[in-house]
Amino acid sequence: MPSLPPLSLYVHFPWCVRKCPYCDFNSHALQGKLPEAAYVEALLCDLTLQLPTARDRALQSIFLGGGTPSLLAPEALARLLHGVAARLELAADVEISLEANPGTIERGQFSAYRSAGITRVSLGAQSFAPAQLQRLGRIHSAGEIALAVAELREAGLDNFNLDLMYGLPQQSVAEALADLEQAMALQPRHLSHYQLTIEAGTVFAGRPPSGLPDADRSAELQAACQRLLADSGYVQYEVSAYARERARCRHNLNYWQFGDYLGIGAGAHGKCSSIEQGALVITRTTRTRDPRRYLTQFESALAAGTRTPGTEQHLVAVEERAFEFLLNALRLVEGFEQAQFEARTGLELASVAGQFERARALGLTERHDRGWRASPQGLNFLNDLLSLFLPPTQIRASALR
Repeated sequence: MPSLPPLSLYVHFPWCVRKCPYCDFNSHALQGKLPEAAYVEALLCDLTLQLPTARDRALQSIFLGGGTPSLLAPEALARLLHGVAARLELAADVEISLEANPGTIERGQFSAYRSAGITRVSLGAQSFAPAQLQRLGRIHSAGEIALAVAELREAGLDNFNLDLMYGLPQQSVAEALADLEQAMALQPRHLSHYQLTIEAGTVFAGRPPSGLPDADRSAELQAACQRLLADSGYVQYEVSAYARERARCRHNLNYWQFGDYLGIGAGAHGKCSSIEQGALVITRTTRTRDPRRYLTQFESALAAGTRTPGTEQHLVAVEERAFEFLLNALRLVEGFEQAQFEARTGLELASVAGQFERARALGLTERHDRGWRASPQGLNFLNDLLSLFLPPTQIRASALR
């Protein structure tokens, strides 16, 4: 009988002070007063209607993302987390992460967030260079990043991440390293270091900034920064994630290891497994993106019945499972184990043995004792590696475009 994977909870807050020109997340510039109380009630209603999919599993992690969740008052987040704990069991060592913008934190709030139950914070620094922050549309200064970190430490929240970009307009290697050095001087336990990419539907897609690095310069920036991170004791465990000892983000690891997660909030995604007649069934869900529509849909949902409103559901077909697993697991430097692949997809690893051998011949994968991982070259050319595992339906669709 297949076993179910660990379970996490993702909570989406769709509002920001201002929409950044590179951002393709479901976020909206806040107009007027934030509907805190109504949104928290809608989130808890959303969660209540999903309880059957939890299958009596304890939550291993909770991630409050956005948007900018730190726009909500600590009291509102405390009501939310209390409501979650009343509906689902929490693991004794549950990780509860909050995304925060350094420009939206008032003095003393981190202490109140910790009292509400937050155990980990992810600060969206992006850069320490004033000109780059302006180009990226950020509302904070480099000084506010340092102030936010000081507030975190004063609150006892030493487990924090800094988001940092490279490949910024007109950025030199020296400037990228200076950004990284300023970030590391604040001694975060975790760094997310990722390249600025131009995503469809963003302001930058319509009006790209001048001076973006080409592929060769991006690779030079990445290599220089990775050397500095390694020399400074930050171990890379995923394409863009670096951590001190015992500081890996457990919530994101659950994604990358193809675990299950409930998604609540406007535009939130979820992925849950069940055992039906002895067979593994995997379902993905998506909530309506518009915050006002989300609030309206959940206003009377509990009274109306058990069907979750505003939700799209998609059964992950058997032929799609290997690719979906590998889309996540091959991002991990350590790769994955055969037993994990088979438990979480319901497939034999032998079903993709040919693709792995081809990838190895191209220098993109490596065997390890219990499974496979991407080679250093494969991590740098991950899209090329993953294309070898595309399911037949996606290969045909790509050929028609």
